[in-house]
Amino acid sequence: MGSLRFQILASGSKGNATLVWSDNTCVLIDAGLSCKRILERMDNSPVNPDDVCAIVVSHEHADHIKGVGVFSRRYRVPVYFSEGTFNCLPRSVGNLHERRLFFRGRRFSIGDLTFFPFSVSHDAEDPVGFIVNSNGRKLALCTDLGIVTNLVRESLKGCHALVIEANHEIGKLVEGPYPWHLKQRIKSRIGHLSNDDSLKLCQELYHSELHVVEFAHLSEVNNSPEILSGKIKSRLSHSCWRYVTLEIADQHTPGRVFEL
Repeated sequence: MGSLRFQILASGSKGNATLVWSDNTCVLIDAGLSCKRILERMDNSPVNPDDVCAIVVSHEHADHIKGVGVFSRRYRVPVYFSEGTFNCLPRSVGNLHERRLFFRGRRFSIGDLTFFPFSVSHDAEDPVGFIVNSNGRKLALCTDLGIVTNLVRESLKGCHALVIEANHEIGKLVEGPYPWHLKQRIKSRIGHLSNDDSLKLCQELYHSELHVVEFAHLSEVNNSPEILSGKIKSRLSHSCWRYVTLEIADQHTPGRVFEL
């Protein structure tokens, strides 16, 4: 049976991009760096740019779509959006090699990868998370959400790997340099998930076939790997977690490749 692999190339407010691939199909989920930067990150990946057969976009914010247009044109790959996201793309994206639409709540396939897009609560037009399935192995990518809804919780159950947002430490955010309106936006139901909420979700989602949790989209101002690592050690200390790889994604360096 074939495997499902993934690698986060970048994660954070300055740009997000993740490679997901099987034995036959490779997809780039979000392209929030310039095409040049994405190619530089892929120098540290077993995947070549020519291997990518599609880009799938979660929502229209710049840190998720900055390189979409150039990459699509240069490598002649289609880009998958929800209609709401496509209609809100900035002009800077430019022309696309090909546009394809998906609908939240409806599965779609790219090669032998199956995607299930589900709604998340964020201040974009039609933001989604994704469950990616190949040969029964399931990966969840769920960032940019202010709250964990029942839909999110149910969608993430039973996955073998989770990429989950842990954007901010609430005390650091409140006491930090951001203006009050921005702090309120981040804390809101349509903002970003805190460390505590992320770890609570992990505890709820644990099952014996969970192999990897990668915490993503950390704020460089309102969080730090050291703060989150300390919370992981205290909150996910039960013996069952020793069999789960717990990783923190980085903004500036590609993560390692995980195989499910």
